[in-house]
Amino acid sequence: MKHALLGVALALASKVVFAGAVNINTADAKTLAKELVGIGAAKAEAIVKYRTEKGPFKVPEELKKVEGVGEATYEHNKAN
Repeated sequence: MKHALLGVALALASKVVFAGAVNINTADAKTLAKELVGIGAAKAEAIVKYRTEKGPFKVPEELKKVEGVGEATYEHNKAN
């Protein structure tokens, strides 16, 4: 039982540790949701909508202007 729980914990942690690099100006919502920590389908769609309405992100910090993306989410992903 301990091994099963450890396996589940490691699988969940791998999403945090091994998030991939992504270009927030070109990635589609599915890619954003898959590659960014703390970004699910709804936030990924909000990122694409923001980008469509406002144009490309000029600096990575601009991602925090998207509704639902706060400082913590930005900090988890800024290296990506």
